[in-house]
Amino acid sequence: MQAIETIRELRATLREARRKVEETKREATVGFMPTLGYMHEGHLSLIRRARAECDIVVVSIFVNPLQFGPNEDFDKYPRDTKRDLQLAAEAGADYVFVPSVAEMYPAPIKTAVVVRELTDVLCGASRPGHFEGVATVVTKLFNIVQPDRAYFGMKDAQQVAVIEQFVADLNMPVAIVRCETVREPDGLAMSSRNVYLSAEERRQALVLSQALKEVEQWIAEKGMTMERLYDRIRSKIESAPLARIDYVDIRTYPSLEPVTSMSQWDGSKPILVALAVKFGNTRLIDNRIFFG
Repeated sequence: MQAIETIRELRATLREARRKVEETKREATVGFMPTLGYMHEGHLSLIRRARAECDIVVVSIFVNPLQFGPNEDFDKYPRDTKRDLQLAAEAGADYVFVPSVAEMYPAPIKTAVVVRELTDVLCGASRPGHFEGVATVVTKLFNIVQPDRAYFGMKDAQQVAVIEQFVADLNMPVAIVRCETVREPDGLAMSSRNVYLSAEERRQALVLSQALKEVEQWIAEKGMTMERLYDRIRSKIESAPLARIDYVDIRTYPSLEPVTSMSQWDGSKPILVALAVKFGNTRLIDNRIFFG
């Protein structure tokens, strides 16, 4: 595996890698995973899937300042590049792109990728500017790497919807591959931010996956209404004393339109139940998609 720090070197390296593959077969396929680093099994599962499906596997590690708000955790976001490089190599990456902020943004950026409507709800409502930063950096990375397939975990379901939208709108020649959320054995969704949790906060954070699991039973109850369903979810989460709810929301997926009636749980559209909850200073998200 090769770690590369500059855009110029990465482009040249990938051109040569494609050429070598195409000497022996008709067309090379490049799989790509953009990450913030501090890798866990969720990231590694994406790399392994790309390894199984693609000729060339590229991972990026870049803590993107554009997607962090002024009061968020950019400066203290966990970083361990040496460990990440070892894990990425073991999972099957061929190249890891580890640019500096100066390499990605050599001058103040004056261009942004803005996705409307999908970014006004859920995490977009409480983190203004976040998805503009995500869309802009992912577009830059797609232009640098020029992948055929890009792999994203569904724990960040809204992010996946936003990326799918601008890829379709801008006719980008990359297939977005949705990958299931990877969880700890006790059900907690894997996240780099889990390291911030105290032992008690982590124990109480299990209420998120427990609430999502119970939704399946609740929606099957006779006479269930949306108001009662919201109340059930909130009550379950609030049974954890340390939980502070940012949002509980139910929307169609990937259009993220509000679900206002139980009649919409008819299987005609996938439905996303999405949660964002703080435990101490750590904001966790989780979700589940229901297909009727």
